[in-house]
Amino acid sequence: MAAAFAAPLTTSVPTTRTDDVAETIHGVTIHDPYRWLEDQQSPETRAWIDAQNVYTRSVLDPLPGRAAISKRLEELLKTDRFGTPVVRNGRYFFARRLADENQFTICRRNGLHGSDEVLIDPNKSSGDQTTSVNMVEVSEDGKWLLYETRQGGEDEVTVTILDLGANKEVDRLPRARYSSIRLTPDKHDVYYSKRLAEGSRIYRHGVGKDAASDEEIFGKGTGPEEFVDADLSRDGRYLGLDISHGWGKKTEVYFKDLKLNGPIVTVVNDVDAEFDSEFAGDRMFVRTNWNAPNGRIFAIDLAKPARANWHDVVTEGKWVIESFSVTGGRLAVNYLENVNSRVEILDTKGEHIRNIAFPSLGTVTAVAGRWDSNEAFYTFTSFAQPPTIYRYDVAKGDQEVWAQVKAPIDPAQFQVRQVWYPSKDKTRVPMFLVYKKGLKLDGKRPTLLSGYGGFLVSETPAFRTDAVIFAEHGGIFALANLRGGGEFGEKWHRAGTLENKQNVFDDFTSAAEWLIENGYTQPAHLAIEGGSNGGLLVGAAMTERPDLFRAVVCDYPLLDMIRFQKFLLGKLWVSEYGSSDDAKQFEALYKYSPYHHVKQGEKYPAVLFVTGDSDTRVAPLHARKMAALMQAATGSDRPVLLRYDTKAGHSAGLPVSKQVEEWTDVLSFVLAQVGAG
Repeated sequence: MAAAFAAPLTTSVPTTRTDDVAETIHGVTIHDPYRWLEDQQSPETRAWIDAQNVYTRSVLDPLPGRAAISKRLEELLKTDRFGTPVVRNGRYFFARRLADENQFTICRRNGLHGSDEVLIDPNKSSGDQTTSVNMVEVSEDGKWLLYETRQGGEDEVTVTILDLGANKEVDRLPRARYSSIRLTPDKHDVYYSKRLAEGSRIYRHGVGKDAASDEEIFGKGTGPEEFVDADLSRDGRYLGLDISHGWGKKTEVYFKDLKLNGPIVTVVNDVDAEFDSEFAGDRMFVRTNWNAPNGRIFAIDLAKPARANWHDVVTEGKWVIESFSVTGGRLAVNYLENVNSRVEILDTKGEHIRNIAFPSLGTVTAVAGRWDSNEAFYTFTSFAQPPTIYRYDVAKGDQEVWAQVKAPIDPAQFQVRQVWYPSKDKTRVPMFLVYKKGLKLDGKRPTLLSGYGGFLVSETPAFRTDAVIFAEHGGIFALANLRGGGEFGEKWHRAGTLENKQNVFDDFTSAAEWLIENGYTQPAHLAIEGGSNGGLLVGAAMTERPDLFRAVVCDYPLLDMIRFQKFLLGKLWVSEYGSSDDAKQFEALYKYSPYHHVKQGEKYPAVLFVTGDSDTRVAPLHARKMAALMQAATGSDRPVLLRYDTKAGHSAGLPVSKQVEEWTDVLSFVLAQVGAG
C-alpha cells in the first residue's frame, strides 16, 4: 500500500487516511477508521509518525519560556542521585548517577565510609545513551554481580552475571521479560520468572549452562492474565512461589524445601484475596487483605504450614498496611494514614517497639534490610523535598543520612495542603495541593491536576519536578487520590475497577470542579496530566467533560478499551478493567472507552499525547489512533499533538537529557495554554 502522504514541508496538521473498518461486538457495531495505525512498522505508519513529529515540533519549539524551563529542569534533574544500597560481606552495592551523567552506574563501596568504585557504566556507550543498567542481585560473598541491561524504555532486558574479582562475564540470560531473579548462596543456580506469550513461568538456570535448557519448575497452566513470581530465603533453603490473579485479588502461595528437595507445598490457593509473603528464617510472614480490606499480617511456621497453625501478628486497623519488610529480627510495617506514610517497628509477636520519625508529611519506601542484620535503609521524600536515603539501626532506632539529593530548592518556600472534596456520589476524596507560600488565590491560578486511580497504586507526596516548576511559575499543582488506588485499602481499590471504573473518572472531574468552585482556578487555566492508566484517566475526562479543561497531557496511555487486551501485556489488566470479550464487561468498557467517545466538531482542549516505540507494555497504537481521531474531530483551534520518541518507553532508562527534553515540551505546552502566573 502506498503511503497516504510524504513527510510534510509545511507545519499544518497532517492529514490522516481513514478506513471504513467496522465490526459487530455483542450486537454493537464498532467503527475504527484508524485501525491501520496499529501496524507500528508499516511504511505508511512510519511516514505518519514522521509527519506528526514535524508538526509537533513546529508547535512546541516556538513556545515562550522554553529556555528557562529547560534550565530549571537541568538544575533539578542534573544532580547526584543514589539508589538504596545492598550490603554484602561488608561492601555496599548501589546505583549512582552523578550530575553530569545521563544514566545510572552500578557502584561498590568498600566499608561504610570507603570510596565509591564504578563497576558498570552505560554512560561510556556511544550514541544517544538510551542503554541503561539496573542492579538485580549480588552474591552472598559479594564477588558476583547480577545486572540487567535495557535498550530504550523497553520492559525486556538481558541479565548478566559478572565475576567482579576477575572482571569477567560468567553467564548471561538472553533478552526477555524477567522478574524475581534470585541467585542461590552457593552461586550454583539462578531462579527466575520469565513472561511468555502463554503466561509466566519459573525456571531454574544452572550457572554457566545454556539458558535454552533451563528447567521449568513452576507455573505450567497459568495464563497471560496472571503473574508468577519466585523468592528465595536468605540461606537459600526455601524457594517461594506465588501466582497472582490480579491487583488486590487472589494470590496463590507455595514453597519448596530445596535443602531436602521436597515437594512443592501449598500455603494457600483457595482464597480470593491477596497474599504477600516474606521469608524470615524458618518462618514466613504474610500480609493479606483476606477478611481485612486494610490488611493484616500473620506468621507461618514452615515446618507446620497448615492453615490451622497460622497466627496473626498484626491485626487490621484503621489505616492501610501499604507494605512491610522483615529486617533485624523485626517487622517494619508501612502504613498509609490519610495518604501520609507512617512506619512502625514491631517485634515478631506484633508488639510495638517504636515509630520512625520523619521531617514532614511525605512518602517513605519500605525499610530494606535482611532478617539477620540490624542495618537497614529507607528513603523519604515529599513534593518539594528531594529524596533522602537514611541508614537505620533496627535494634537501636538510630538513623543517619546515607545519601541525599542536593537539588537547588528550598522546601520552606512551598505550601503543601491536603483537602477533601465530595465526588459525584458524595464519596469524600482527598487531594494534595502544592503552591508557593503567599500565592494570591484569585480564582484564576494556572493549575495542573494529576491522578492515576488504579492497580492499588497509592499517589503519595513525592518529589516531582512538574509540581515544583508549576508552583514556581505561580501555579497550583494538584494530585487527587482517586478510587482504584490503594490509599484506603482494597475496598477503595475495588470501588474503581471493572464495572466501577466510572467512579475514578467522576472522582477526577469532581476534583476539577472543586478547584473551580473554591476559588483556585477556572477551566481556561486548568490542565490535566496522567500516564499509563492515568493516560486512560485523562482521556476519559477529556471526552466526558471537554468543557472543564484547557489542556491535556496524555502519557503512554490506554485509550481503545475495546481492543486493549489484544496487545502486548493487555491481558494482564483484564482483572482490573474487564474485557470486551465478555458481554457484560464490554458494556461497561464501551460506556467510557475514550477512543469511542470522540465527537465530531466538539471543542476539545489542547492535547499533547506522549509515547514511543520502546513502550513494550502499553501499545503506542493507543496514542497514535487517538491523536489521528482527535485531529480530525476537534472543533476548536487548540492543537492536538503527538510527541513520539522512537527510543522512549514505559520502563526506566530514559537518559536525563531526554527527560529534560520531554518535560520541557510538556511544561511549556501546558503553561502556554493555561497562562503562567
